[in-house]
Amino acid sequence: MPIIETKDLAYRYSVGTPFEKAAVEQVSIQVEKGELLGVIGHTGSGKSTLIQMLNGLLRPTGGQVLLDGKDIWAEPKKIRSVRFRVGMVFQYPEYQLFEETVLKDIMFGPKNMGLSDQEAESRAREAAHFTGLKEELLGKSPFELSGGEKRRAAIAGVIAMDPDVLILDEPTAGLDPRGRDVLLAQITQYHKNRGNTVLLVSHSMEDIGRTADRILVMNGGRAAMLDETKKVFERGPQLEAMGLRVPQITKIMQELQKLGLPVDPSTLTVDSALQQLIPILKRKEELR
Repeated sequence: MPIIETKDLAYRYSVGTPFEKAAVEQVSIQVEKGELLGVIGHTGSGKSTLIQMLNGLLRPTGGQVLLDGKDIWAEPKKIRSVRFRVGMVFQYPEYQLFEETVLKDIMFGPKNMGLSDQEAESRAREAAHFTGLKEELLGKSPFELSGGEKRRAAIAGVIAMDPDVLILDEPTAGLDPRGRDVLLAQITQYHKNRGNTVLLVSHSMEDIGRTADRILVMNGGRAAMLDETKKVFERGPQLEAMGLRVPQITKIMQELQKLGLPVDPSTLTVDSALQQLIPILKRKEELR
């Protein structure tokens, strides 16, 4: 059984007014337990509205969201408990920091779950470790941290609730290349260690290509594709027609294949490309 399933899911803004607009239409997908699912789509594709329905921040105007087979809106008064199981980290989450210290901010979610101060602190320290926050930062005000440290603190606050599903909306937005690589590595390690389900929403095809097991492509409010990462990026022309692109290294390898080189056109990382290209270059050097 998938951990999350949507059935004919739909959401319309400003229903019953002249400004009524469909943001999501007839989306039926299954998210498998323990997978890292990438979610991509151009601005206005419906991906942000979709993920906000997955943890009950928005109530669908049509269809269902099932969590472990149960409609999350079957008992509306219990929707808060769904948000503990499906944790959401918004884009630029550092703007939500507000407590006196970093530690107290990370403890906020676990304490709202009803955990004791001791249990909440234990979870908070573990989550801070997962995200690479140094011990000496936990006693500081969140507003004394650097941009990347604030981002990690905000993510740690959701991780501390130990959700079954972690949804990350553009977690690397605004970070420099080094900060982006570090944060992605930490997210990947967290997913590997916990074995929970992660949904990663990103405009960066490189980030998605390096991390995701499968990709959901949203377009015009609908699920245009849902498949293994390599298989999605093999469909470059279709993605480009939606205003998207394949990772740069994938595009390079596709062009090299057109030139006759024996390379994999669905290559997703630079390391994988080098493993293929170095032997080819060595053979050419030997033939000189």
